[in-house]
Amino acid sequence: MKHKTLLLMLAGIGILALMVLIIGPGQIESAIKMANPWYLILAVLIQLAIYGLWTERWAVTTSAVGISVKRRHLFPMLMVGLAINNLTPSGRGGGEPVRAYILGKYSSSPTENAFATVIADRGLDTFPFIALVVFTIIAAVLYLNLPQWMVITLAICLVVLVAIFILALYMSLNREFGDRVIRWFLRILKRISEKTHRKFEQRALNAVEGFQNSMKIMVTDRKVLLYGIPLSFLIWGFEILRVYIVFAALNVQAPVGIIAAVFVISTLIGMIPLLPGGLGAVDGMMILLYSYAGISPSVSAASTIVERLISFWMTSIIGMAFIPYFGADAMEKLSEK
Repeated sequence: MKHKTLLLMLAGIGILALMVLIIGPGQIESAIKMANPWYLILAVLIQLAIYGLWTERWAVTTSAVGISVKRRHLFPMLMVGLAINNLTPSGRGGGEPVRAYILGKYSSSPTENAFATVIADRGLDTFPFIALVVFTIIAAVLYLNLPQWMVITLAICLVVLVAIFILALYMSLNREFGDRVIRWFLRILKRISEKTHRKFEQRALNAVEGFQNSMKIMVTDRKVLLYGIPLSFLIWGFEILRVYIVFAALNVQAPVGIIAAVFVISTLIGMIPLLPGGLGAVDGMMILLYSYAGISPSVSAASTIVERLISFWMTSIIGMAFIPYFGADAMEKLSEK
């Protein structure tokens, strides 16, 4: 897995390097050299604020199910999960079981309860994301001049996203439906390995029950909805603001609508589990879409490189640096989980 991840990361970096060569390294370097350092520092500070808001939102879901853990402990757990999301080709979902496992271990809570807090935390992102996808479809038609097939694809993604969210929520709250889904997966597992099926059947059903009980508590907790959803909108607003500041550092006043549209489309690309954190694919799509919107390719590439250094590489480095915080054997145990 280490070799596979490394090869995929190199492939993603290779894609980005190819685009840089096509646009012209000299032009991109000139654009970056002209950047205002104070704006870049501000963009980094905004990213640090986003980490704090993510931690605060997760604290809302953990407190709802009675998991007692301080924010200074939640923060490194969050960062490790984000780093693993970035460094594994898992559609930005590989780190969620990891931070649930760490939370359960360090708070002495049932794993299903810890996992429910992570799922609820990510679920809160769905509300602003759906609103932004709708906005993006409108912006794509009015400003980006995207091909019709791409606009149709965005509309399909919106429908699929809403359907998956409703289905996942229903499964999380309806015991009978949840059991049916798990038993369907278990039947598939039984065809693969009878021994493994017997070992996990009752554990899986018990885990689903605990998970659903935790989800019901959080869905009915007014604090989760009234505090968590506005926090999610604020986080997405800060994400877009960070990109806007990066463009401002390069002396380009990019329209907020275009930034939001490109950010949403690149996020959807990053959810496809092909390359670690969408490395290469996300960067290339951002450069392409900014160029579609009328921003010069050199500035599009420069802003994308700087923005990804802050949002992707800085996050990954901080997260990996926190792994020793959980003990020398943390990575081995996380890999087993």
